[in-house]
Amino acid sequence: MENLLQPDLLIALLTLTAMEIVLGIDNIVFIAILVAKLPKEQQARARSIGIGLALVSRLILLLSITWIMRLTEPLFQIADKAFSGRDLILLIGGLFLIAKATYEIHEKLEVDGEEAAVAVKGKGRFKTVVFQIALLDIVFSLDSVITAVGMVQQISIMVIAVIISIAIMLLAAGKISEFVHRHPTIKILALSFLVLIGVMLLVEGMGGHVNKGYIYFAMAFSLIVEFLNMRFRKKQKIAH
Repeated sequence: MENLLQPDLLIALLTLTAMEIVLGIDNIVFIAILVAKLPKEQQARARSIGIGLALVSRLILLLSITWIMRLTEPLFQIADKAFSGRDLILLIGGLFLIAKATYEIHEKLEVDGEEAAVAVKGKGRFKTVVFQIALLDIVFSLDSVITAVGMVQQISIMVIAVIISIAIMLLAAGKISEFVHRHPTIKILALSFLVLIGVMLLVEGMGGHVNKGYIYFAMAFSLIVEFLNMRFRKKQKIAH
């Protein structure tokens, strides 16, 4: 613990924690959209389990760094492209995220009220939602852990940063879920960005590189514009 008080390690901890929180934003949004399909009384429990699974998967991956490093080694080659275990996980995760987000957007735009009620009743089962959260937790955790390994060398720093970031996610998840649920346009915007994140995972799985800063900047800019639109619509409603 005394070692953590050293300035360089403290800075590394704060930087990594901030990075883990940023990387966890898409995880929270995905969980918020999925748990909205469940009955109100089950949503908080599903969020807690989903975020708890994210913590467990991150800690398991952190404690298996040797295995994580082996994931970057080529498994097979197609044409001139060699695919590693990490590439396959990113490709599967990207395809799942694109398919799920696209389906959700279609449901919001095309399915009428009565059909939507039936759809929610059929697909909103607790175990199904938790399974889908767990599946994407693995993909998001892999990205998170690889980032952590690249930033610091001490396992203790990585573990503390992950625990702090997950605790903050747990505290913020309820508020974010309520906000997304109350504002349909925000939900559509969030789903659109999940499609974008899925495309990014596919690109990285194919060996390309996408600067995540551009994606997070686009998300922040779009949210600011949407907040301004919400403020404008509220002002118009009051005026009339």
